[in-house]
Amino acid sequence: MARGTLRIFLGAAPGVGKTYEMLEEAHRLGERGEDVAVAFALDHGRADTRALMAGLEVIAPRALSYRGADFEEMDVDAVLARAPETAVVDEYAHSNVPGSRNQKRWQDVDELLTAGINVLSTVNIQHLASLGDVVSAITDVRQAETVPDEVVRRADQIDLVDIPPELLRQRLSDGKIYAADKIDAALSNYFRLGNLSALRELALLWLADRVDEGLAKYRAEHGIQDSWPARERIVVGLTGGPEGEALIRRGARILTRVSGGDLLAVHVRAADGVASESPQALERQRRLVQDLGGSYHVVAGEDPATALLDFARSVNATQIVVGISRHKNVISLLGGLLGGGVGTRVVRGSGDIDVHMVSHPLGGQGTGVPRPRDLGRARVAVGFILAVLVPAVLQLLLSVVNPDHSLATAMLVQLSGSVAVALVGGLWPAVLAALWSSLLVNYFSTPPLGNLTISDAQNFLALFVFLGVSAAVAVVVDLSARRSKEAARARAEATTLSDLTRGAAGSDDTVQALLEQARTVFQVRGTALFGQAADGEGDWRLLASAGEVPADGQRPDGQRQDGQGQDGQGLDGQGPDGENIEDIDSTTRLVLYGRILPASDRRLLAAFGVHVAAQLERQQLVASRREMMRLAESNTMRTSILRAVSHDLRTPLAGIKLAVGGLRQPGARYSPQEEQELLATIEECSDRLDLLVGNLLDMSRITSDSASPQLRPLRWYEVIPGALHGVPPGRVRVELPANMPEIDADQGMLERVVANIVENAVKYAPDSDIVVAGTAGGLSQATLAGRPAGELRIIDHGRGVPAERVLDMFRPFQRLDDAAQAAGVGLGLAVAKGFTEAMGGRLTAEPTPGGGLTMVITLPLSSGEPFDAQTGQAPLEPQSALTGRHHGRPLPPSPASSPAPSPSAAGRDAP
Repeated sequence: MARGTLRIFLGAAPGVGKTYEMLEEAHRLGERGEDVAVAFALDHGRADTRALMAGLEVIAPRALSYRGADFEEMDVDAVLARAPETAVVDEYAHSNVPGSRNQKRWQDVDELLTAGINVLSTVNIQHLASLGDVVSAITDVRQAETVPDEVVRRADQIDLVDIPPELLRQRLSDGKIYAADKIDAALSNYFRLGNLSALRELALLWLADRVDEGLAKYRAEHGIQDSWPARERIVVGLTGGPEGEALIRRGARILTRVSGGDLLAVHVRAADGVASESPQALERQRRLVQDLGGSYHVVAGEDPATALLDFARSVNATQIVVGISRHKNVISLLGGLLGGGVGTRVVRGSGDIDVHMVSHPLGGQGTGVPRPRDLGRARVAVGFILAVLVPAVLQLLLSVVNPDHSLATAMLVQLSGSVAVALVGGLWPAVLAALWSSLLVNYFSTPPLGNLTISDAQNFLALFVFLGVSAAVAVVVDLSARRSKEAARARAEATTLSDLTRGAAGSDDTVQALLEQARTVFQVRGTALFGQAADGEGDWRLLASAGEVPADGQRPDGQRQDGQGQDGQGLDGQGPDGENIEDIDSTTRLVLYGRILPASDRRLLAAFGVHVAAQLERQQLVASRREMMRLAESNTMRTSILRAVSHDLRTPLAGIKLAVGGLRQPGARYSPQEEQELLATIEECSDRLDLLVGNLLDMSRITSDSASPQLRPLRWYEVIPGALHGVPPGRVRVELPANMPEIDADQGMLERVVANIVENAVKYAPDSDIVVAGTAGGLSQATLAGRPAGELRIIDHGRGVPAERVLDMFRPFQRLDDAAQAAGVGLGLAVAKGFTEAMGGRLTAEPTPGGGLTMVITLPLSSGEPFDAQTGQAPLEPQSALTGRHHGRPLPPSPASSPAPSPSAAGRDAP
């Protein structure tokens, strides 16, 4: 059975008329004699849509119940049993009610298609999975129902239902989309003119890509190689040199002359090597292309011109931008005689694609890549010496073993000597050896012997062939030796680049690690990274270093690698005193000290520069992400504070106003007992208001990192009385051992911590005794960052907190379950945790055996000297940052002016 066809009506927003168009198409198909049935469609309360559904057969939906409500979904079994030729299914991205046959409606549609039923369906652009985040950023509405793009792309036909945003807003105003009570809200939110314009553009661009895919598929199926200029597409050819930026900008300027189009930059990597490439330049060009809205590609090929043309034809390009050759004029002339350079061959093979040959400052100036001396000067010098000695020694040997002066024997022996010299010294020593050997063979083995005269033409030809073969063998041996060393160097570079890539993908990769790796790879004394102000002004400052860096190396003197600048750096990126300077960007430099790198290592050094730049960018992104998270948290905090102010602050204020108004009411007569009740109400509401404001201010200080505790040696019994001030008598039992050691803490902060925890326990365990217990000295095994610590436990036997809610309990503005609004704004434990951590401690929660919750305050034991937790210095006066304020009441007198509760008070009710 043939699979059915899927036709989707795509819209930019609700109300553009997708369902209307779909139903009209169903009527047209029915008029042509096709069997059409409505499998599922909704009129959304629109009269025009309801009128169109009236003339079509409707298959009854399936009724489902979920969470006490009734829903209707498409009855897939009924549609399959009915088996119409075409089925109408609205809302392709709809999520089915739990208990349905499939999770998504598009899965239901797929079953119909498999059964050979054609389907008409609808979808909005905001329901496409790839555009969900973009649409939510535009409209501030997160789409819960999405459909994978690939599922929609598989549709046999996609019709765009499009109307201007102004007309859509007019239809909404006329009541043709939503009910009258929803029109104003929709116009001012989702259906704003800017939102609709952006959604319309998204729909057009997405559908244009779909059309582009269809065009590419058609061209491939029919073998069409010629370009079809349906859309302006400019391909910029890059070689890896610094001129690439000028070519990219030229391509972008050409593209601005037309409405719409694509910019594609392609780096053609030749298969015979990448010696002229600059990884740093390629990275800059990749970023430039992305900034200009284009895309960056890399292709490889034996012939750069052919690879570039193949890529251009594969993307249906209309124009190609290439630069003039960087080779010097003589080389360019030879290239022209041999078939032309890359640009010439691109022009010759472009066909109907326009080619722009762009001039640039580096044209004809050379690639700047010197020919590598892979064999080394010492080895070449030894080769020249052998080129003189070896033929002479071999001739002496021939005088003994070849007394008949056989020409063939002499040539073979001398040829072996030339090959040996080529293996040692390379090309030019081998050529010298071949010339010298030919003279010796002519003198000693070619008649007439004893002179350089050649009487026989065949001997002359033999000597000429000998010389040619010797030179050819020398060239082959020299190239083989060079290629072998290049391959070894390439393997080493590939291994190093692989390590760099693997490190860049890992989370432990740092700038320091990259500098250390560069010092090891290049065998230098030290590496350093320098930075300058963003405007390029001011002195260079040391950002990071590895190994030995000169003491006066705070400024990397030298000219930039492109030859611009001053202070004496050469074009090879070398500075004075064995410095190697690599410009990462205009304000960052990588410097290597100890030895001058050969030209063959400069490309690898540039690769290190690219990775360092990527790491610096990643650090900036991480810092930006942290800042964004902090701003988001601050915004959440401000929103929550506003909610608290709007309700929780007004409740105690209303109580105060009501009580004061009653007392001031003219003519009112109250008994002394009634006056005391009103005054008690004012006092209670004032305390609650002061506590609320205090917690809000404290939370604000904690989130802004401005809480600075003044730590000093402190005993737990010094803070318990002040912390329990105001707690109803008889609710808290204190059990502090007599020998509890001193801790380092801020008295005011610690009192606030204990008070907030106790009040929270009293609030949520109203029928339970609260126990404040400590651990005797020497029995506690708690530690903080390797330091011994003391613990205080606040135990209740209330209902406790589920394990999955423990973390939420310490977050701001969290209440347990359905706690009443009068119970506070949910800041007590958040403030307690923030203050504990500010003092270098830890606040945790544990289940109480038998039921309930135990809060554990852990603080480091005292070292005996007071100090500031932020400055690390002793404060001028060991007073709390919260001195003079606690729960709306003055702090109790310090232990110096009032007697502290004796250890024998353990087990008594707190005062």
